[in-house]
Order: sequence, then C-alpha cells, then structure tokens
Amino acid sequence: MDKKVKWGILGPGNIANQFAKATGVIPDAELTAVGSRSMERANKFADKYDIPKRFGSYEDLANDPDVEAIYVATPHPFHKEYTILCLKAGKAVLCEKPFAVNTRQVKEMIECAKTEKVFLMEAMWTRFLPIMVKVREWIADGVIGEPRMLTADFGFRSGLNPEGRLFNPELAGGGLLDVGVYTVAMAYMIFGEPACINSMAHIGETGVDEQAAMVFGYDKGQIAMLSCAIRTSTPQEARIMGTEGSIYLPGFWHGTSAVLQVSGKEPQNVDMPFKGNGYEYEVMEVMKCLEERKLESNIVPLSESLAIMKTLDEIREQWKLKYPFEE
Repeated sequence: MDKKVKWGILGPGNIANQFAKATGVIPDAELTAVGSRSMERANKFADKYDIPKRFGSYEDLANDPDVEAIYVATPHPFHKEYTILCLKAGKAVLCEKPFAVNTRQVKEMIECAKTEKVFLMEAMWTRFLPIMVKVREWIADGVIGEPRMLTADFGFRSGLNPEGRLFNPELAGGGLLDVGVYTVAMAYMIFGEPACINSMAHIGETGVDEQAAMVFGYDKGQIAMLSCAIRTSTPQEARIMGTEGSIYLPGFWHGTSAVLQVSGKEPQNVDMPFKGNGYEYEVMEVMKCLEERKLESNIVPLSESLAIMKTLDEIREQWKLKYPFEE
C-alpha cells in the first residue's frame, strides 16, 4: 500500500488482544488508538501494545481524525450501536462476529454503511485463513466432485457463571451466537443459504442455549449437520464430503491444516501456518478493500452476513429463545 492504515480498537476486551497482536505482523497496519468506557482500561491496553492514543469514551475514538478504520470488539448486544457510531464518523468498520444479535440490527448497520458510503465488514476471520482459501480453491476446481454433505462442530465446556458473558441473556449469551455462528458460516461457505432448517437446543438454568444441534437442507439435496455448545467439549472439526472425495479440517475455525482425500488416491496432508495468530488475514482483507475503494468485501459480503443472521434468528425462533432486550 502507498501508506499505512491507521486502526483504532473499540472495546479492549479479550478478543481485542488477538486483533492487536495480529496488526503487529502487518507492515501497512498501524495501531493508532484504543477506546474504552474506562480510561484506566484504555491506558492499560494501550501500554501493553504501545498504542499512542487512548480514549475514555467510544465517541472520542470514533471522532479522532487520525483513525481511518475501527475494529469493534464489544460484547454482542453493543455491536450495532457502536458500529453505527463509527460509520457516522466516517470510519471504516470491522465488526466482530456475530455481526449483531438479530436481523433488525444487522439491517440498520448495513443501511447506515450504505447511506454514509463507508466500508463495513463482519469479522468472520475463519473465512480468510490460508487453509480456507485453499479449501475454496479445491471445491471450485471440483477436486472432491460435488460437495454433498458437511459436518461441523464447535463446543467447549465452560464453568457455569450466571454473571459471565456466556451465560447472561442480557448479553445475548449462549453457544449459538458465540461459537455456533462459525459452523453456520462454514455451511454458508460450502452450500449457501439453506432451504430448510431443523434444530433443537438445551436451554440452561440462566436462559441461554448451552448446547444445540442443527440440520440444514438445500434445494439440491445437500445436508449440513452442525452443533455448538458452551457446556460440552466437542472435537471442533469439519468434514466436507463430495461425490469424488472429502476434506477434513481439524480445529476448522482456527485451522492451519487439512486432509484432502480424493477417491482412489492416498490422503494428502496440507499445512498452511499463519504469519501471526491468524487474525491478520481479515485485517489485510479490509485494508485491500480500502485501497481498492470498495465498500464491502467480496469474500464476506454484507448480504451474506445478513442472510446468516436471518438463519440464526430462525434457529432461535424454533427454540422460542428471545433475549430480554428483544421483548
């Protein structure tokens, strides 16, 4: 690039640490500012990553003329509010997944981006990992024939903490939005929007989904079988089965390897390590889009983020699960 892109981080929580580390391996990315609702937290985070500007309010970060792009890293229910704040300030936005908590919010975010003519993208970082780029190439080239079936799971066991983000309905806790979205996005990458959805969940004592299973059906008969959990550990792997072979992805959501099995041939193990921690690839995609003056990414287009959120809404409707702020 001709010049460095100056980034700001909105919300210095756990995931923001990963983003900050990732920018360190991108020569054209400059982490310029961080904003928090607490000046103390902003200073602590900024000191850790040698960030020159720190703000005790999100508004001050959004209005800083030096900042060109902002990574929104707050809990789910605040994505819409702060994404729109940044967009209206003319800042390109990379918003952490899930994009928001429901379709209505996502529509507002997209409408704002289009009205303001400012770049917006959901931070579905898995989509940009080198091994996922290779998977899309294999599928596009027909290496495993026609993809017919997908299995993907993402579950982990967390200690029950009613006050914690994962178990708090007021913070849109539960497995679906936190990790289930990875499996749904994987299904969209392979098959697109499902024609039918069947799902079930165990709703725990705090009122959030603690584990769930989903089956998607498609017009040409393809099937995706997905699961997610915050109280049950699962292998966290994906398998794509085609008419002429299969692809196995261990740790698919943060994977660096795949096993390609083409019918009649020996399995092929492919390793594609990260330059940094893996988050750098979504950052580079945003910067590439900005250099090309695009308002959205072709790899994670806004239309797909909206479609995924509609799917997540339909799943929650099947469970009769509403968050308190949606009533």
